[in-house]
Amino acid sequence: MSSARLIQGDVLRMSSLFVRTLREDPAEAEVASHKLLVRAGYIRRAAPGIYSWLPLGLRVLAKIEAIVREEMVAIGGQEVHFPALLPREPYEATGRWTEYGPNLFRLKDRKQADYLLAPTHEEMFALLVKDLYSSYKDLPVILFQIQTKYRDESRPRAGLIRGREFIMKDSYSFDVKDEGLDVSYQKHRDAYEKIFQRLGLDYVIVSAMSGAMGGSRSEEFLSPSLIGEDTFVRSPGGYAANVEAVVTPVPEAVPYDDAPAAHVEDTPDTPTIGTLVAVANEKFPRPDRPWTAADTLKNVVLALVQPDGTRELLVVGLPGDREVDLKRLEAALSPAEPEAATEEDFKKAPQLVKGYIGPQALGPQGAQIEGPDGEKIPAIRYLLDPRVVPGTRWITGANEPGKHVFDLVAGRDFTADGTVEAAEVRAGDPAPDGSGPLELARGIEMGHIFQLGRMYADALGLSVLDENGKQAVVTMGSYGVGVTRALAALAEANHDERGLAWPAHVAPVHVHLIATGKGTEVYEAAESIAADLAARGIEVLYDDRPTKVSPGVKFKDAELLGAPLVVVVGKGLADGVVEVRPRVGEAEQFPVADVVTAVAEKVAALLG
Repeated sequence: MSSARLIQGDVLRMSSLFVRTLREDPAEAEVASHKLLVRAGYIRRAAPGIYSWLPLGLRVLAKIEAIVREEMVAIGGQEVHFPALLPREPYEATGRWTEYGPNLFRLKDRKQADYLLAPTHEEMFALLVKDLYSSYKDLPVILFQIQTKYRDESRPRAGLIRGREFIMKDSYSFDVKDEGLDVSYQKHRDAYEKIFQRLGLDYVIVSAMSGAMGGSRSEEFLSPSLIGEDTFVRSPGGYAANVEAVVTPVPEAVPYDDAPAAHVEDTPDTPTIGTLVAVANEKFPRPDRPWTAADTLKNVVLALVQPDGTRELLVVGLPGDREVDLKRLEAALSPAEPEAATEEDFKKAPQLVKGYIGPQALGPQGAQIEGPDGEKIPAIRYLLDPRVVPGTRWITGANEPGKHVFDLVAGRDFTADGTVEAAEVRAGDPAPDGSGPLELARGIEMGHIFQLGRMYADALGLSVLDENGKQAVVTMGSYGVGVTRALAALAEANHDERGLAWPAHVAPVHVHLIATGKGTEVYEAAESIAADLAARGIEVLYDDRPTKVSPGVKFKDAELLGAPLVVVVGKGLADGVVEVRPRVGEAEQFPVADVVTAVAEKVAALLG
């Protein structure tokens, strides 16, 4: 509907602003933030998961970056800037050239040397400090950058929330001792709370997994949202964790001295847990209570895909009333990625009878299995849910068609190669710390902080002379804030059916000034108000489009663009008044002579 440039002071004019508002949602947009940012002319799609930034979008982005930068400087951070195009060698040294797998954008130059588009910069920060610092007297130091990152997402979605190109603030702390890392970590944790409070974002701090980043202590800052990709849990007593980091409370082992011997029974046509439970209750009823899915041991066959593309079969045993959560399993087994086993996978494991798989063919038990010609068949790794403790009794597959084994006792009749946190977490499950039942929610990951420790420093040879003159490997922390994600999360949390409704600290302008009417006096009054507001340091978007653009179009654009205050110079001017309306709230009338002061006071209040 229009097309604008920055003019004297800080007044933008709709008559020349480079923007085109849309009345219809873009076809590819799924979530509100994506729809509205495109419709309001903040971003435009260049390719899947890749967006061009328009003037209004860049203004919001700059304000978010400024808040992040100010809080990083406040804790002693010093800003640097690395290239996005990086050589292979540092990532080869840490193993991440391979571990990142297909998520890494790889390319070759004209001399066939390998490069990547950086998804993150731990290696480069570590090498920079190694290059310039050699003594404990140089540390601690915190370095940060705000820079574009790249990840080859297989399914970019939700606009800016899961993109292939995105902007992050990443910072790194360097300390000689672990106690120093604790201090640096807490500084970042406190700074992140201030950042999200200043942005006006609700957030929850949850325990998290480090994943491909490595390291020990790890926490995420999530903005609660129904469209968030992260599921997290919390309890009445204050426990909070990303669902991937939830640790299952392990039951006590059960004595099994008086347990009956395991026995195989005919259970035809029972390839599912539901059919198995029905047959068990019909043919083998228990005197005390009916069989349930929780009495069955489900053995789920998966393929682990390593970063180099090799596949390994894995079976996870868990209570039959639970499902495998692939994200939890992936977090536990990173950098391998789990997926459902294919028919080709099953062909390579003839010892498995689909629908009737039992521990007899798996893990330590499966190591003894021979093929039809006496050849040794490779054992399939077998991992159990932590609830499957010694002494627990199960119905599970007998590894024969149409047969299940009853009273199979863990620890007596079978063992596994280990345990794994792979089962779904459900509302009502007990919190690991005993603080009550868990509730589930979804959130957008806004920040992630890690205690990396010495993993990267070891790999890259980053050490300094300590106070005793001996080489000491530096310990590192890594801390990220998703800048473009923050913008999307703010849009997601601050909108209604009419458009965006930005918090004042990040809005592209403070005031959207509309002139409506046919007389020149309306435009003259609006020009004067715009100039006076700009003189007071207030950012104004002035809709000075001529009378052929109807008041209705101007009002719809103002609602869509989402400035905190809308000032309307129109028919009320004949009575000497101007209307001031918050983007969300009730309108007020002010005399023309008082409106600039009134608006300035309102803007000051909004900015706190």
